[in-house]
Amino acid sequence: MGRQEAVPTAAALPGKVGRSRPVITGVRPTVDGGHYPAKGALGEAVAVEADIFADGHDGLLGEVRFRHEEDSRWRTVGLEPVGNDHWRGEFPVERTGRYRFAIRATIDRFGSWRRALQARAEAGQPIDIELLVGAELVRQAAARAEGTDQLRLGALADGIEAAAAVPDHGLGLAGSAELAALTARYRDPRPAATSKAYPVDVERSRARYSSWYELFPRSASPDPSRTGTLADVEARLHYVERLGFDVLYLPPVHPIGVTARKGRNGVSWAGPGDPGSPWAIGNAAGGHTAIDPDLGTLADFDRLVAAAAGRGIEVALDLAFQCSPDHPWVGEHPNWFRQLPDGSIRPAENPPKRYEDVYPLDFETADWRRLWEALHGVVEFWIGHGVRIFRVDNPHTKPLRFWEWLLAAVRADHPEVIMLAEAFTRPRIMEHLAKIGFSQSYTYFTWRNSAREIEEYLTELTRTPVADYFRPNLWPTTPDILHELLQSGGRPAFTARLVLAATLGSSYGIYGPAFELLENEPRQPGSEEYLDSEKYEVRHWDLDRPDSLADLLTRVNAIRHAHPALHQNRSLRFHNVDNDQLLVYSKTAGPNPDGAGFDDTILVAVNLDPRAAQAGTITLDLAALRLERAETFVVHDLLTGARYDWTCSHNFIRLDPEVVPAHIFHVQRPGGGTP
Repeated sequence: MGRQEAVPTAAALPGKVGRSRPVITGVRPTVDGGHYPAKGALGEAVAVEADIFADGHDGLLGEVRFRHEEDSRWRTVGLEPVGNDHWRGEFPVERTGRYRFAIRATIDRFGSWRRALQARAEAGQPIDIELLVGAELVRQAAARAEGTDQLRLGALADGIEAAAAVPDHGLGLAGSAELAALTARYRDPRPAATSKAYPVDVERSRARYSSWYELFPRSASPDPSRTGTLADVEARLHYVERLGFDVLYLPPVHPIGVTARKGRNGVSWAGPGDPGSPWAIGNAAGGHTAIDPDLGTLADFDRLVAAAAGRGIEVALDLAFQCSPDHPWVGEHPNWFRQLPDGSIRPAENPPKRYEDVYPLDFETADWRRLWEALHGVVEFWIGHGVRIFRVDNPHTKPLRFWEWLLAAVRADHPEVIMLAEAFTRPRIMEHLAKIGFSQSYTYFTWRNSAREIEEYLTELTRTPVADYFRPNLWPTTPDILHELLQSGGRPAFTARLVLAATLGSSYGIYGPAFELLENEPRQPGSEEYLDSEKYEVRHWDLDRPDSLADLLTRVNAIRHAHPALHQNRSLRFHNVDNDQLLVYSKTAGPNPDGAGFDDTILVAVNLDPRAAQAGTITLDLAALRLERAETFVVHDLLTGARYDWTCSHNFIRLDPEVVPAHIFHVQRPGGGTP
């Protein structure tokens, strides 16, 4: 006798949800199924998408339900189908903090009826009975309505029923926009499908869009005979403001250790007057909450922060959780450091490299709670002195759960704080740091130089689920990294990398003044470290040099500020070109969620070859540019002022690196309108 399948009883069947026909999958933005929050920012709506489908031929209605965690009521906006059962929409955010959203889908009974009615009429089939069916659907909506809407729906139902004898009149009533709006407002409440609620952490707009300028305070003196101070940095604010940067990032400003101090070019012995590395933090003058006396005082720092704010610039401070052998914590808390069998403390190392001037903290110490609290105290101290942006040094070398705890603790009291992760490490670790709360991250952009490498990498960062939580901050160089392309490519390479960083990413930064003054000598052949690195010695920069890129920086940042398309990464699209030495891409933006602003389209073309002119034909994705096929449009080069009339998707460009290796086009319709 064959095995019989058990038949579930009615009591064993699912309840209300069991009658729900729609299925919702592939919801974005989500991170690890909602375990971590996705990222949002003020000034940009949260884009939502999902796959929604059901059995049969009925149409569906999709919507997003959302609320700030401090609100008790959910708000709703609609989703629109975009093909292949995929739906998209967005919801606005008005304040920082955590939002939650869920996708809800219902069967569109009225819409399905109306489409079927139209199809039957076009096929010449009788529709009198179908009009009676529709009248009943409208009466059901009227029963759910109130006031004048209820009366109006009742009247429309009567009209459709009466029109059963005059079908053409019934078709007109069924197709009215008024009826569609009213039935959508009072849709059938029978069981809907609703996804789980997913979290989104919304930060202030600078987390999404920022331009960073890094400088060493000790190299800011206009007088070559003395070391720079915080007062000199304050005097240089006008220069940073003129360049158009809104974040001034300072490497550590704390006292520097003397024991095992590094000399020039990172050698293991320091000569007389060698200042040492700012990342070897701490001496008798104090540790992570002290200012290096050579730079000034806390009062000087406070004045700098206030003066920068007056110019629209925020001061970002380096968080380097490590100590020199002379740091006060070494004597006060020796158990916060890992000791070797001979009683000495192991210095920082990445074999075979050794950093004798730095002691790493032992996060596995039995006294870990007090260590964690002390590090939290460091962050709170500088927040108390006006710092709201931190660049975090090597976070991947400290426990990830420590950062998860610290970021949550800081944001609980200071949701405006932004943290940039300097983690040039394996992709999964970089991504996890973003998941647990870092606002932005350094990237591999420095080492992506061919058109294919750049397109693949930036597509990954902006078009895949990584974009739901990972915000890239693109840097052509850092004090530690001078890529071979810049060592050999000269001014054209610096110019091209600047344009790429500033337009591919909504956040980018430069290490100045080394960058604008074209510093490109490596310490030795094959090295990515600078000769005469500013990390180990005081440098004096001639900001008025005629070959400086300062004017170009000013122009590029002015373009960024003026064009909302460059304030986000969501719309980045690459366009085909028949020369692999050319890279072409675009960004678009529409009005802000509050209806303010304007449509904006930017198209960028860059010659990646610093040694020769390159030409090619672009095949534009007109839809990505919000243009109609065969529409005439103007591209206005914002770098040179030139204007070109283009009339189709295929257009020729030629870029000479000795003149200017890039176009930054503002796409316009004739007469100055934007697409």
